[in-house]
Amino acid sequence: MEQKVERKEIESVCTYCGVGCDITGVVEENRIVKVYAQKDGVVSQGKLCIKGKYGYDFVEARDRIRRPRVRKSFLERHPELAARYRERLEELDAEWMVTDLETATDLAAAKLAEIRERHGSHSFCAIGGARTSCESAYSFQKFCRETMGSPHVDNCARVCHSPSLKGMRATIGEGAATNPYNDIYETEFMIVIGSNTIEAHPIIANRIVDVARTQNNLAVIDVRRTKLAKLAKHDCIIPFEANLLILNMMAYVILEEELYDKEFVANRTKNFEEYRQKILADPYADPAFFKQVEGYEYLAKMIPNIAREYAVKRSMIFWGLGITEHLDGSYAVMALTHLALLTGNIGKTGAGLMPLRGQNNVQGACDMGCLPYYAPDYKAPKEVGLMTPQLIDAMERSEIKALLNMGEDIAHIHPNLGKIDRALNNLEFLMVQELFMTEIAQRADIVVGVKSAYEKTGVYINAMRRLHLSQPLVESDLPDDWEVLRLMASKLGDEENFDFADSEAVWNEVRRVAPERFSGAAYYRLKRHRKRGMQWPIYHEDTPILHLLDFRTEDGLGRFVYHPWQKRGMVEEILEGRFYRDSLEGYYLTTGRTLAHYNNAAQTKRSRRLETRYDEDLLVANPEEQERFGERVILRSEHGESEALRVVYSDGIRPRTLFCTFHHAKSRINALFGDESDELILTARFKSVRVEVIPVGEEWGGS
Repeated sequence: MEQKVERKEIESVCTYCGVGCDITGVVEENRIVKVYAQKDGVVSQGKLCIKGKYGYDFVEARDRIRRPRVRKSFLERHPELAARYRERLEELDAEWMVTDLETATDLAAAKLAEIRERHGSHSFCAIGGARTSCESAYSFQKFCRETMGSPHVDNCARVCHSPSLKGMRATIGEGAATNPYNDIYETEFMIVIGSNTIEAHPIIANRIVDVARTQNNLAVIDVRRTKLAKLAKHDCIIPFEANLLILNMMAYVILEEELYDKEFVANRTKNFEEYRQKILADPYADPAFFKQVEGYEYLAKMIPNIAREYAVKRSMIFWGLGITEHLDGSYAVMALTHLALLTGNIGKTGAGLMPLRGQNNVQGACDMGCLPYYAPDYKAPKEVGLMTPQLIDAMERSEIKALLNMGEDIAHIHPNLGKIDRALNNLEFLMVQELFMTEIAQRADIVVGVKSAYEKTGVYINAMRRLHLSQPLVESDLPDDWEVLRLMASKLGDEENFDFADSEAVWNEVRRVAPERFSGAAYYRLKRHRKRGMQWPIYHEDTPILHLLDFRTEDGLGRFVYHPWQKRGMVEEILEGRFYRDSLEGYYLTTGRTLAHYNNAAQTKRSRRLETRYDEDLLVANPEEQERFGERVILRSEHGESEALRVVYSDGIRPRTLFCTFHHAKSRINALFGDESDELILTARFKSVRVEVIPVGEEWGGS
């Protein structure tokens, strides 16, 4: 008689983007066979994107790192360690030995202790933490600050939404989404700016699409026509690097036509009069400026129309990395909050500000203190450390000697890859905690394979501050990230500080250390509300909407902090007659995601159903360019060049502008970007780089 296979259905959280969908994993014989969302899931609404639905094959991929790896050259440089642990090391291949976790952490701790003794605690840094649970992110910054005594901890928010945190805290005192996703159904008008929402945050896009189809109340502002723009009442394609310009113009219209909420401004804000005078006196804030910008003259009418509708209706603004990854990203976020403050579109149902976070736990990593200038709960740290670009510089100068990297592929997803290569070569020691041999793992001295999100218990915080407690879908004998850190802390003499028996013990310390947000978020409550989740701050109940009565500033008032747009780049070239010319130089490139893949594609490319849809990065160009470009081109900037890219053509891209994804490391897209970044918070200028296009003939055979 055939034995019946046991089938389990286990509720957990999706491991991909910041939407944070509730999922149910169907498991047979400790193997995930299906993932779906239940109809009453508060975040998912019973739907998952293609990544959430099919992107689970990575869990049992053959190339998972199952045993810790030690580079042979590291052992050659340290013959005393090699001799001491010879019996515990086995040869894997020409480059690597494999060992057990005790030995790997022994070796790592010995090397870190040596570096700390010879070069001081500040020679160590830690980068990563947004791809794992809050428990591990908290342990990560604690290990860096307390065990190693270094203030230099950072996470991937540096290359995505750090400007959102900076801009929102400067104006309203809190750098997180103000409302739950379902407030989309309560709003009267929506602005989506700098976000390819359908492909990057599909389950939020479902709500926007539902409402836009019935109410015709959507404005989409971007440098290209995204899929969402097909449903837009106002399809507003703007020049590159014009976000702050556009947003200041909207405020100008609201002020000049006195559409602002005078009572709200008087009672809940400060610095208004100074702000009003500055913006009305700024020649670049008047939408009439666009009458002289060839190819974009229609914006002189469209921008005022969007501003008027936003001001007189209950409205929400959504933004992505198309706002933040610019020279003026933080100032553009301040300009977004100014619009909400002017019109009272904040602190109420159906009206608010929604930064669309990228990583599954980037909100949580920041909340846990994985930033050089914030301890957990956004408290001031004992000492402010360096941000990631500054750390890369310090590595190049040989001031940073050791890097602990946890789940962030800085050798692929960060800018200026040539510089990063040089910086990593200068390190004395690099340790990586990962699932796979990513670009950064391939550079490491020691690599420890860890549990994925689908193999462990932990808290994840999505883009709307909603905590979900994940639970394992399958069992694994790999360690969790925090368990690796606990072992190393013990071996570095910090055992009492990491006296955690399980993830719940770590979380209980988080609740004590970060009480403003998490004091009431005990595991038993998160278990009870696993499908719904709970939004911080959590005391007895959670807080779906922020800023109902006061802003989270010292005096409770919102602040106007005006910054004018600086003429430069594409707009300046158009005004001077240098942009529209018959040349293969002077194209403007922006980058972003596609639906089937996620960031460095470490997980998604191991799912055949996802990889076959998009197995290389594609460059999108306007059809006018087809005769000159052909099928493949190389892009070159002043910083470096890409590999040859296949070109597809679309009317959604304006002439002399380009779009490309960055998921595949072999494309080397991020070699095109240099150190140009947000001037306040150093987030890279990924959304705009000037490139030369080099057509590749039939003789090209790959590199």
